[in-house]
Amino acid sequence: VQVVESGGGSVQAGGSLRLSCAASGYTGRRYCMGWFRQAPGKEREGVAIIESDGSTNYGDSVMGRFTISKDNAKNTLYLEMNSLKPEDTGMYYCAADPRVRWLLPKPLEPDFPYWGQGTQVTVSS
Repeated sequence: VQVVESGGGSVQAGGSLRLSCAASGYTGRRYCMGWFRQAPGKEREGVAIIESDGSTNYGDSVMGRFTISKDNAKNTLYLEMNSLKPEDTGMYYCAADPRVRWLLPKPLEPDFPYWGQGTQVTVSS
């Protein structure tokens, strides 16, 4: 499975960005897809995940501001980010996992097996 992110950039606080993640290499198996981020000097954290059935889970810091979605026909994952804050700055990663994440103790844990290279998001005040 390969995933490639795009759509990062620089934006002022209060602005919006939309990230995309193109996935390939599926063998027909269903995957949970997720967005993660990592700021300089900090650990990677879960932003949002979407299961194969469309159910979602968000990190507390982005709840109500970010929306994760996917287009199964295009094998593409999205992250719509609104009301961006400087603390949202970081490298954003797309990831895929064949497991059903909501069955795990920590669904947003960054222990997915497949990762992209990341796309930078910078929010200025």
